[in-house]
Amino acid sequence: MTRSSRREVLTGAAALSAAALFGRPARAQSYPQRPIKVVVPYAAGGASDIVARLVAAPMGQSLGQSLYVDNRGGGASQIGTQAIATSSPDGYAIGVVDSAFTVNPGLFGSKLPYDTKRDFTPISLLARTSLVLVVPAALPVKSVAELVALGKAKPGSLTMATAGIGTAVHLGCEQFRQEAGLDVVSVPYRGGGPAIMDLIAGKVDFNFSTIPAVLEQIRAGTLKALGITTGRVDQLPGVPSMAEAGLPGVDAAPDFGLVGPAGLPADILARLAAAAQAAVRDAAIRSRMEEIGYQPIGSTPQEYAAHIDTMIAKWRHIIEVGNIKPE
Repeated sequence: MTRSSRREVLTGAAALSAAALFGRPARAQSYPQRPIKVVVPYAAGGASDIVARLVAAPMGQSLGQSLYVDNRGGGASQIGTQAIATSSPDGYAIGVVDSAFTVNPGLFGSKLPYDTKRDFTPISLLARTSLVLVVPAALPVKSVAELVALGKAKPGSLTMATAGIGTAVHLGCEQFRQEAGLDVVSVPYRGGGPAIMDLIAGKVDFNFSTIPAVLEQIRAGTLKALGITTGRVDQLPGVPSMAEAGLPGVDAAPDFGLVGPAGLPADILARLAAAAQAAVRDAAIRSRMEEIGYQPIGSTPQEYAAHIDTMIAKWRHIIEVGNIKPE
């Protein structure tokens, strides 16, 4: 063996030793070597699915491999979420979850087939949407204060349309009832569409809906927007926030985050998080998200983990005070 060859062998051995000592960067450089599955615990076309598909392409460009969406709906999002939890922690199966991820621990407790805080690795909080408090055009109120006054003048007379037990929409209504101290009648619906139709018809008095779901009706004048949970938005510039209306505790907002199974290696987590943040920072993606009513976020894993802890505690309190039970 020549002196040059011996030097090359020694250099290669040193590199391998450094890789072993310092977190195996060689693995991070080689990951990913095949397409990555993104589980969405809902059917195609929903809000979580839209977010997943928006970030999949730019994340794939950053990582050098394609990301494909696997829709696994059912079980109040538990089927798809459990599929993420039981995946191999190798970075090839991750998932986009919504507010049900932090609501379900308080709603189902030990009946959940996974532990939300133990069985997942938070990657990035991608985005959230606002909820808007809407009433029928014929209801004689023009503000949050007037709706509260009407409810207090006639306790038990107001009806609130709720879509899906434990959804962010339902919990927005429950936050409003608790914060305003109102005695109202909850009218449950299987989904947002039927609730909005009955709201327009005046069969129920108020509802919290996502902005994309009711923007057309607000602009057409068949519904009146009174307040927005997360602050003023460009789509409805004249509508105050619930905080401005005197109810800062009414802040329910569906959010959408990227998670992996527990035990995701730190180097792979770092690559996924960087790709997710880059996707949300992309000007075209941000513009599209904002256009359809999402607020882009793109947090770090640490920020998302703290958010999960905060939201689990918040929703558990709302659920306990409201004595909300799963369907």
